[in-house]
Amino acid sequence: MLIPSIDLMDGKIVQLVQGKKKALEFDNFEEWIQRFSKFPLVQLIDLDAAIGTGTNHALLQQFLDRLPCQVGGGIRSIETARQTLGMGARRVILGSTLIRQGKVDIEFAGEISKALGSDRLVFAIDSKGGKVAIRGWRELTSITPLEMITSLDSYCDAFLYTHIETEGMMQGIPMEAVRPLRAATSKQLIVAGGISTNEEVETLHAMGVDAVVGMAVYTGKLDLEEYESRDPTPTRKVNGLEVFDIPRSSRPITSKRVKQLDSEFE
Repeated sequence: MLIPSIDLMDGKIVQLVQGKKKALEFDNFEEWIQRFSKFPLVQLIDLDAAIGTGTNHALLQQFLDRLPCQVGGGIRSIETARQTLGMGARRVILGSTLIRQGKVDIEFAGEISKALGSDRLVFAIDSKGGKVAIRGWRELTSITPLEMITSLDSYCDAFLYTHIETEGMMQGIPMEAVRPLRAATSKQLIVAGGISTNEEVETLHAMGVDAVVGMAVYTGKLDLEEYESRDPTPTRKVNGLEVFDIPRSSRPITSKRVKQLDSEFE
């Protein structure tokens, strides 16, 4: 399954390189809502909430009213998670709050799973140099992604692994980092970090792994045109959601209103 990603910052959709350098920003929300409307799941992240500089609450609601989304960014309490689900999120994504004093907080994981149900929870594992990063990727822990999965496997519906070094680079995600994580859990495993071709999505699919894609979709490197023009037929189900595989095509996505802020991505 391919899961389009919508990252919000300062009231706009943005794409960052390695979580730091802004490469794209635009505000043609309706165009992308329509583009993503055929997908069974979209990932929606409030980057301002994640780093503690504000929220995009109204914009989140605008997307949640129109698209089936799993939502993350700044969700650090049971109450905030419950409110986000109340806004219409299919699932909530938690990351930093699962680590306390440098250790995996199994107690909190159990509490939120009991309060909301494990089927509403996605646990994020953001990795840099083989270690888990938290607080908007600004703080590095000594915990490995594999430790996170083995410790938290009983409390969530899915794991979301992001390979920070390749995030936004459109150079591919290293499969050697993904394989041991897939082997460690029977839960849905979603990965992100530089995925840029349909072939890569298909390779991950064959491994039983779903792909979050942002930069390659917005720049047109990964094509969705043929998918958008066909009458989709579900090929399988993941956690009750109908999943549609993405066919190959060479026709690019275009968007007149995309601001290309970094010539590296032109």
